[in-house]
Amino acid sequence: MAAGAAEAAVLEVGSARHFEELLRLRAGSLLVVHFWAPWAPQCAQMNEVMAELAREHAKVGFAKLEAEAVPEVSEKYEVSSVPTFLFFKNSQKVDRLDGAHAPELTKKVARHSAGAALAPGGEHPKEDLTARLRKLTHAAPCMLFMKGTPREPRCGFSKQMVEILNRHNIQFSSFDIFSDQEVRQGLKTFSNWPTYPQLYVSGELIGGLDIVKELEASDELDTICPKAPKLEERLKVLTNRAAVVLFMKGSKQEAKCGFSRQMLEILDGTGVDFETFDVLEDEEVRQGLKVFSNWPTYPQLYVKGELVGGLDIVKELKENGELPSVLRGES
Repeated sequence: MAAGAAEAAVLEVGSARHFEELLRLRAGSLLVVHFWAPWAPQCAQMNEVMAELAREHAKVGFAKLEAEAVPEVSEKYEVSSVPTFLFFKNSQKVDRLDGAHAPELTKKVARHSAGAALAPGGEHPKEDLTARLRKLTHAAPCMLFMKGTPREPRCGFSKQMVEILNRHNIQFSSFDIFSDQEVRQGLKTFSNWPTYPQLYVSGELIGGLDIVKELEASDELDTICPKAPKLEERLKVLTNRAAVVLFMKGSKQEAKCGFSRQMLEILDGTGVDFETFDVLEDEEVRQGLKVFSNWPTYPQLYVKGELVGGLDIVKELKENGELPSVLRGES
């Protein structure tokens, strides 16, 4: 693999070994990897954006990896939807972008390839960062800024914090401060708190692990943080939210797996109104519904709160001419 070829075009990664070799080869510069799928039209569009960026940034490496064809790499980096873009420096992931957002991809490439985002005067745009941090701290009623993710904490303190919140059935969203160096450093000043994890409730800093442990010991934690509804109750509400509900990967506008896309095409052809729920956006629902429905895969179709089945079942119903009456709840 010639260095010039790597700089001039978007490389195609065909295996986990190839991916590891590419990380080593590009260790001295920025590498941007597009996790894509051939069935997703938005991925084709973003591949064109990548090709244009490759022409503009000769010193940056660009590659595309078919997410479902190299699952070991996708799973390692928690890529569960397409398109997803990962940014690597020195063989380490430094940032990610989920979704087909060409302007944001362009901005991130420019920022990471420059090494730092500097304003014309040579300083970071503090007002923009402050506004961004304010939005992040208000992104959910309970926000945890941590190292790693709830599924894969990357420090002992973050792991303990997640365990406490889960033990108290507290509903929270999280932000991986390793994914954004600007946020990682800026939030320390914004919150006047030098370490991680940091817990925010209603946009206000509660504190770090020691504070949360004290609140737990004094029985105050449950009164401060919002409680998550019991999962079974949630699932009953979700499966009855409309007469026909499709639990899928992605949305009506953007299916994120081939099976979900086929299911959408079948339902669209019936003319029946239906709602969708993106299981990639809620890990608790994604795992819990498998047990609740006793059905291990997605998509799953519900009519009037009752499971119809997955894609194969719906295909059979369509072929037998029974699907319209089933969707109307008549059989």
